[in-house]
Amino acid sequence: MDKRLNAFRPDLADARLQGSVDATCFVLGREVQFRWPVASVHRMADAGSMQLTQALMGETAVLFEDHNGWAWVQLTRDSYVGYVCSEALGDKVESTTHHVHVVSTLIYPKPDLKTQPVVFLPMNAAVAVVDEEGAYSRLATGGYVFSKHLTSKKPKQDFVNVAEKFLHVPYLWGGKTHHGLDCSGLLQTALHAVGTACPRDTDMQEASLGTALQINDLDGLTRGDLVFWQGHVGIMHDESNLLHANGFHMQTVIEPLKLAATRIADSHKPITALKRL
Repeated sequence: MDKRLNAFRPDLADARLQGSVDATCFVLGREVQFRWPVASVHRMADAGSMQLTQALMGETAVLFEDHNGWAWVQLTRDSYVGYVCSEALGDKVESTTHHVHVVSTLIYPKPDLKTQPVVFLPMNAAVAVVDEEGAYSRLATGGYVFSKHLTSKKPKQDFVNVAEKFLHVPYLWGGKTHHGLDCSGLLQTALHAVGTACPRDTDMQEASLGTALQINDLDGLTRGDLVFWQGHVGIMHDESNLLHANGFHMQTVIEPLKLAATRIADSHKPITALKRL
């Protein structure tokens, strides 16, 4: 059973897994909601532990343990399991009405672009709008966001257009925002922005997304096709160029697919799948 998607340890496990895993204690988790703009989800209950993914404001999770400032949770959106700072969570779960559809926006203390301090809010963060004041939306949690940066519906657009907005953003393992993201985070962020479900990691994405294409037909690809290697994924920007966040450039770039494929093959990692959404 995949520990990334199922909450179980030798001492504690999700009650829904009882009978399927061994644990000293089983608990029925409770729903919580993220109140920080961005929260790191770590492998262990330690700020120095590897970041696995990130959770955004408005997302919900199931909480199984809260101990010494660390919460063990399972994210609702993609079922990922990990540890987050307890302060990132709120016990009261509120309905959200809008989400951020631009790469980044700001929460202002007043409906005035000159007011301080501001809080950065990333794409796909969700908020509850309670009123409109001029060009700004007042949030239930306090503060104001420029209304045109929010939407109550998932816009019908090409997910590649969304991914393009993250060009030159730094590569960050486990990242999902304009401050930094990784290859699978880029794909997940872009698909979530247009209302398409997407798992977190490349192996999950390869297994569940799209229809398989002939793996030896690199000349038959079109915009939006996905190219998978072991531990890596890229998005076809057009018939010959690949858009991907990668550790070679340490940022999101567009480069010729065949150049990237040759370089990655030199690391003994051949292409494992071509998929069309």
